Amino acid sequence: MPSLPSHARGIAALLLVTVVWGTTFPAMKDMTAYLSTNWIVVSRFAMASVLLSPFLVRARWADCRYGLLSGIVLFFCYLFQVEGLSLTSSNRNAFVCGLNVLVPPLLGVFLGKLPERRIVAALALALVGLFALCWDGAFVWGRGDTLALLAALCFGCYIKMMEVFTRKAGRLMTLTAAQILTVAVCAALWIALREVPRGPVAGPQDMGDYWEYIWQGLKLYRWNLIYLGVVATALIISLQTWGQRHSTANEAAVIYAFEPGCAAMFGYFWLGETLAWTGLLGAVLLISGMIVSQWSVARPPTALAPE
Repeated sequence: MPSLPSHARGIAALLLVTVVWGTTFPAMKDMTAYLSTNWIVVSRFAMASVLLSPFLVRARWADCRYGLLSGIVLFFCYLFQVEGLSLTSSNRNAFVCGLNVLVPPLLGVFLGKLPERRIVAALALALVGLFALCWDGAFVWGRGDTLALLAALCFGCYIKMMEVFTRKAGRLMTLTAAQILTVAVCAALWIALREVPRGPVAGPQDMGDYWEYIWQGLKLYRWNLIYLGVVATALIISLQTWGQRHSTANEAAVIYAFEPGCAAMFGYFWLGETLAWTGLLGAVLLISGMIVSQWSVARPPTALAPE
């Protein structure tokens, strides 16, 4: 039986990435009542950094530089996303963050490159789907929604950067490890500058009690953190890096638009959050957009064989 071409395997990899990302919204939402945004981010990315640290041995500076630049943008993606998640439901946060689907094609337009007709159709379906998912009888826009929108803008830029960097990198796993380490370091610096000795949590005020409070939170949500660090960060971001080398940024963005539907499904089973019929309609439209984006796909150029 002939093996699937690299482009098809790249699309399949991004589909798996999207499904797993859908589980992270309820997993992180569960923790935001106790731990601050950056403690959630630094914990999962520090764990993933340790697992991927062997790939930084004898690494080329060019690959590390790509990881550094994309890691800084990725840090702000998670900063805005998780901060917004603490102020709204996991469903709504996922839906607004899903607007990142519009960013890569718009960046391409600003650079003088018009998107293909199938991508325009897919974006239209995705946008209508996101509108239906967000509609609950009225639109009430809060600070959490603004932070989620900032996360969408950052994530759209991140997708476009990864399209370029993954084709230039000599070792994809070095890029991935450097990127994850950068997010962990940025989050740790943010904590040191903004939260210590008293973070934005309803805990004791002095330094010693603050650290005890954080330690108790890390123990309480240790299984959430292990899942987020090992599966949803180390494994999935590695798979995402490989998948984006074998697909375009526009294709990746439309596939990622399926993430709110996944988040809504897992939010229902994990947190008991429900969707109205408009939400179900939106999920169907998002899936339709994802399928349309793959019609008549020409295989993108591959810079190197996968590691």
